[in-house]
Amino acid sequence: MRKTALITGATSGIGKATAQEFAKQGINLILCGRRQERLDKIKKELSKKVDVHTLNFDVRDREKTLEAIASLPTEFQDIDILINNAGNAHGLDPIENGSLDDWDAMMDINVKGLLYVSKSVIPNMTKRKVGHIINIGSSAGKEVYPKGNVYCASKHAVLAITEGMRIDLNPYGIKVGAVNPGLVETEFSDVRFKGGKQADGVYKGYKALQAEDVAEVIYFAVSRPAHVNIADVLMFCTAQASSTIVKKN
Repeated sequence: MRKTALITGATSGIGKATAQEFAKQGINLILCGRRQERLDKIKKELSKKVDVHTLNFDVRDREKTLEAIASLPTEFQDIDILINNAGNAHGLDPIENGSLDDWDAMMDINVKGLLYVSKSVIPNMTKRKVGHIINIGSSAGKEVYPKGNVYCASKHAVLAITEGMRIDLNPYGIKVGAVNPGLVETEFSDVRFKGGKQADGVYKGYKALQAEDVAEVIYFAVSRPAHVNIADVLMFCTAQASSTIVKKN
C-alpha cells in the first residue's frame, strides 16, 4: 500500500524537489502552497506517477491552515509522512536596525506555521500509532552568524521543537527528525533580499547545494527500516565549512 506525504512550501525549492523525489518513489502527495497556479502545474506533472491533492493556504494563517487540512478527502486523510518545509528569511540586518515586519514574517512562518500544520496532522498519527515527521531546519539553527539574529533564532526554535516532538511522540512510535541544509541555490535569497541585487551574488564562485540534493537526503531519511530514525542531519556543499566560511573561486 502506498504511503501519503504532506509537504508544505511545495511550489518551489526544496519542497518542490521533495515532491518530485517522492513521486518517483511512488509516494502519494498532498502539496501545500500559497500559489495555486504553481500547485496546479506540479499536480499535472506528478499525477502521471502518483495520486496528488493540493491545498492552497498560507501557514501563517492559523484558521486557514486548520481548515485546509481538515478538508482533505477521505483517501488523503491518513498522512504517513509530514515534511514541514515552508520557511523564509527576510532581511540581513544587525539587530538594532531590524524590521519588525521581517521579524514577524520569519517567526510566523518558520515557527508558528510549522506548529499549526503539525497540530493539524499529528492527532491522526497518534491515533494510528504511525507516522514520520521531518522538519526542515537550517545550519542557522546550529550556529548564529552576523546579522542572522532572528532568522537564526527561528531555526534554533525548529530544532528545539523537533527534539520536543521526538520525545513527546516516542510512546506512539512516530519518527521525528530534522534536515538542516547550509547554502542551497533556490529562490531563498531573492526573498531574503526582497529581489535586490545582493541576491545575485549569493551563489556565485562555488557550487551550492541544489534542492534535489536535499530532497534525496529527505527521502533517505523517510525510507529507512522501521527501527531506524535519522534524528538530525546537517548538510553543506563542499565549498561551505560553516555559516561564515565559503571557498569561492
